[in-house]
Amino acid sequence: MEAFVPRDNGNPAKEASLFLLESWTGGGSVTAGFTGRQGGVSREPWASLNMGLHVGDDDASVRTNRMRLADALGWSYESFTCGEQVHGCAVQAISRGDAGRGRDSRATAVPDTDALMTDEPGVLLVSFYADCVPLYFWDPSRGAVALAHAGWKGTVGGIARATVEAMGSRYGSKPADIRGAVGPSIGACCYEVDEAVLGRVRPLLGELAEAGIASADPVIHGETPGHGRLNLKELNRQIMIKAGIMPSNIEVTQWCTGCRMDLFFSHRMEGGGTGRMASWIGMESR
Repeated sequence: MEAFVPRDNGNPAKEASLFLLESWTGGGSVTAGFTGRQGGVSREPWASLNMGLHVGDDDASVRTNRMRLADALGWSYESFTCGEQVHGCAVQAISRGDAGRGRDSRATAVPDTDALMTDEPGVLLVSFYADCVPLYFWDPSRGAVALAHAGWKGTVGGIARATVEAMGSRYGSKPADIRGAVGPSIGACCYEVDEAVLGRVRPLLGELAEAGIASADPVIHGETPGHGRLNLKELNRQIMIKAGIMPSNIEVTQWCTGCRMDLFFSHRMEGGGTGRMASWIGMESR
C-alpha cells in the first residue's frame, strides 16, 4: 500500500497539491507529507507550486506558494522553518525560537544543514527536493520529529544514521521507538549513475551486508562497466535499519519523481531547469 496518499484537491488551480504520509497524519498529533508540482502561482519553467527560493524563480511567487502549503495544512506560516541544504550530513535541533527561519529568505535559513529535528509542537520543519530523497522520523514516545534531505552524497555519508543518533543524543530517543519513512524521489528506473557514485556506494553496501541487512530489492540495478541504476530509497531504508529502526516501522513510497513529471518536479529528467517540492513534518500544538 502506498504510504504517501494524494489529498483530494477540490480546486487544483488555487490549492497546493499534497501527498500525505497518511498513517502518521491520521491521528491528529503529527502532520507529514510532500508537495506536488500543481496548485501554485509560479510561471514556467517553475510552474506552478515551486517551493524553492534558490532556483531563479520570483521570490514573491515562492512565498505565495509556501503560504498556500501552510494554509492547506491549517498551520501558521510563521511556523515554516527551513535549512540551507548543502548535500551534507549536519543535523540541527530547532527550538520554538527558531521557527520561521528560512521562511521568506535564504539568508535567514539554518546554515549548512540538511536535517532538522525538534521536540517543540507548533514548529513546521520543511525541506526541498527535485529527485533527492526525503527522510522522515517520528518518535511518539519522546515527542520528537525530524526531517532529512538525502541526495546520493548525504545518503552515503549516512545522514539517516546521523539523524537517528542526534535524536537519541538530544531527546533520548531510542531507535526501536522511532518510526521512519522514505518519501517521493527518483527511482532506480530513472536514476543511472557513473562509477564515481557507484564507487562510493559499494563500500556502504558491504558494511550493510556484514551487518546482516539485505533486501530482495537490489540497490544497484542493470550494472554495466562504469554505470548502474541506483535505488536510493532502498539504500536509505537499509541505513535506517542499521541505525536501529525496526523494519516494520519504516514506510517506503513507490512514487518516482522521474516517472511522474505530471505530479512532481524532476531535476534530472527536466535538465536542471525546474522547481522544487517540499517535504514537511510537525507536531500539532495542543
